[in-house]
Amino acid sequence: MIEQAKLRRHADLLDRMATTVGVDLEEAVLVAGTMRMDELADAVLRCTDCSDPGHCAGWLALHGTPAEQTPSYCRNRDLLMRLRA
Repeated sequence: MIEQAKLRRHADLLDRMATTVGVDLEEAVLVAGTMRMDELADAVLRCTDCSDPGHCAGWLALHGTPAEQTPSYCRNRDLLMRLRA
């Protein structure tokens, strides 16, 4: 089982990454309906499999919004680019 602190950290990283590439996850789920809640949960879980979340946090700190795309190693790149379109 994944600990709550790790889930919170990766939920925050995912939200920050989405914001950085111009995606509002709350709007996608609650308003536009372009993403289901279970897809959001799966995206957070995918993020927890990242081997270097510290690098991700560093990338986020260096990039303003909106960035053209996520870094190539982002496990949610395809999802975020689809939502952005």
